[in-house]
Order: sequence, then C-alpha cells, then structure tokens
Amino acid sequence: MDCRSCLSGLDHCHGTLVVHENGDVGCTETCTSLDPARHRLSLVCADLDGGCPCAADLALVG
Repeated sequence: MDCRSCLSGLDHCHGTLVVHENGDVGCTETCTSLDPARHRLSLVCADLDGGCPCAADLALVG
C-alpha cells in the first residue's frame, strides 16, 4: 500500500493520536511531534480497547 502523504513528501504520522482525560496526548507510533495536524486518526483514551489507566486514576481523585 502506498501512502499519499509519503508519496507527496508531507510531514505526517501513521499512528493514532490518543488524547487522555488529563489533557496529555500520546501516539501509537514513535512520533517526532504530537501535533494533531500530523495525524489522520485520533481518539479519546477511554475508547481504547480495555480502557485507559488514566481514566481509573481520575475516578479515584473525583
């Protein structure tokens, strides 16, 4: 499969941007920048398969 962004020389990431409840962001790939504009896919951490530990941490605080 050929990536259009790769073929065009655009700065992008093939990973998924994960936005955590506390505002932190991460990526499923090794990323040089967590800028949302570089990611075609993003999701809230609570939507991860099995959930996210940070959601449980916030529940303990609240």
